[in-house]
Amino acid sequence: MMVPYLDDAVKLLRMMVKTPSLSFEEENVQAVISKQLDEWGVKHQLFKRNIVAIAPNYDPRKKTLALDAHIDTVPANSGYTRDPLNPGDEEDIIWGLGSNDDGGSVVSMTSAFRHLCGRQLPVNLMLVLSCEEERSGPDGARWLYSGEGPFGHELPMPDFVIVGEPTGMKAATSERGLLVLDGEAHGVSGHAARNEGVNALYIAMEDIEKLRNHVFSKVSPIMGNVKLTVTQIQAGTAHNVIPDSCKFVVDIRPTEQYTNEEILSDLQKECSSTLVARNLTNRSSASSPESELYKTVERLGIEMYSSPTTSDWMRISADALKMGPGESSRSHRPDEFIKKEEIADAINKYIEFIENIYGDTVE
Repeated sequence: MMVPYLDDAVKLLRMMVKTPSLSFEEENVQAVISKQLDEWGVKHQLFKRNIVAIAPNYDPRKKTLALDAHIDTVPANSGYTRDPLNPGDEEDIIWGLGSNDDGGSVVSMTSAFRHLCGRQLPVNLMLVLSCEEERSGPDGARWLYSGEGPFGHELPMPDFVIVGEPTGMKAATSERGLLVLDGEAHGVSGHAARNEGVNALYIAMEDIEKLRNHVFSKVSPIMGNVKLTVTQIQAGTAHNVIPDSCKFVVDIRPTEQYTNEEILSDLQKECSSTLVARNLTNRSSASSPESELYKTVERLGIEMYSSPTTSDWMRISADALKMGPGESSRSHRPDEFIKKEEIADAINKYIEFIENIYGDTVE
């Protein structure tokens, strides 16, 4: 079975791997992708370091479906045994930084978009290749979907979004949020030998025990319980000095049952230590079983699951889900790779999904 634009997808991905594309430094990879789109005749616009294309024959009476993937990468870690910017010359595997997260989704979505570009579809089709996802930056999806960016002004605000991330082309119909709290217990310094002062470390230990035993009463039917883990602690300046401060870090993975503000407020009521959120915007996300995307997943028999990791989905208020080629377990790890067959499978499945949304099959 022929896969539309598969060779073009692999070629573009190899070019992307060769181009450094750290978050906030995506200008060069944006230029590489934009030039290739020009050569393929795909009309698109550049917004900061984001790329957006809308398929011809836009019909304002139809809803708009966006295929959204990110073009930035994390830094290569020290465990690489290969050059992270060398995709290799193997026919069936593309190696290198960003090949799996998120280059595979970028090129698969681009090929599906090209294939469907001139066809009559149940929806308007949009391609969104965004920046700064790995660092939750202000100029990527956060800006695009905020109402301050081009969506809703120069361009239509998408009604549906498929977020491209490595899921093995399973459909993540929910994903946990991320709430990181910096806790600090305050005491009074003194000499340990004279039993002076108030030990902030003991106060922190009591609060950590409360956090450990805290029960979140609302349980998500999709994701289960909110997950809370204390991951770091720091106190003291010398063996004989009672610490007047003890700092600790709490990692929380919320479900759709709570807002981050609610979680922070509930935990602060139980703790003597001061709790400060690093960011309250990394919310959890979930597709409604009544949504068209969810129904299409069911209709096509695509395996569903709940993702433990965050993505740009948390920036999107529209009906959305997460689905892309590759495996999450390869992301942010040494010697990242993706297989050509995974890209081929993704191209075909994106096309099938788009053609069958609303239950309509495009002839």
